[in-house]
Amino acid sequence: MNDAVSIVTCTNLYVSFGEDVILDHIDLAIEKNERLCVTGRNGSGKSTLSKVLAGHPDYLVTEGSAKIDGTELLGLAPDEISRLGLFLAFQYPIEVPGVSIANFIRSALQARMPAGENVKAVDYYKKLYEKMDGLGMDRKFTSRSLNAGFSGGEKKRCEILQMSMLDPRYCILDETDSGLDIDALREVSVGVNQMRCPERGILVITHYQRLLEYIVPDKVHVMWEGKIVLSGDKELAAELESKGYDWIRAEVAA
Repeated sequence: MNDAVSIVTCTNLYVSFGEDVILDHIDLAIEKNERLCVTGRNGSGKSTLSKVLAGHPDYLVTEGSAKIDGTELLGLAPDEISRLGLFLAFQYPIEVPGVSIANFIRSALQARMPAGENVKAVDYYKKLYEKMDGLGMDRKFTSRSLNAGFSGGEKKRCEILQMSMLDPRYCILDETDSGLDIDALREVSVGVNQMRCPERGILVITHYQRLLEYIVPDKVHVMWEGKIVLSGDKELAAELESKGYDWIRAEVAA
């Protein structure tokens, strides 16, 4: 794998949680301008991969490396990884009572500004409202506490709103389709697709084909018991939808 053209690489990555090996020899690369899908049944290690890349402290990396633009990210704090350009959209976004959406995103942007510079309010709200309109979000949401009392669809829209405002170079969408009705799924997918650009890679983690009908992947990797066991293009995802995951067991055993 060539770090010069890849935004993110994982090389021979082994991860444990307690006595259990969760990720087993993961080799992965997300190229610039690429949408990569990692799929697999529940418990296969998909979400663990996203959490390890984002710096979750509960997992022990026993071997291997993970890099962003050639910089090792393992061992870095989540905030440091975020500053390198990685954004993780959570499967279950947390509630932050008392902190409005507008102030939360503005604070995150301000933290990335050079010393002595400030986010300009007029420009900030113009961009914020444009992004909200594109996601079908009521502008009144800016004054609501982050995710507090939100429906599943509202939380996911808010995650994509944060992602689009922070403009990361690498996006991980962990089960973003979870809890979404078809209209919310379509609107969230539009927001994700609008973020595709020559300098950004997007990793979509899911076990449902329906999301991939809107966010069409360039590559698909299938995980089984912590390993990547099959790779292909969007047709592989369609095959999984029609046949399920049980046939993977025979492929692995062969």
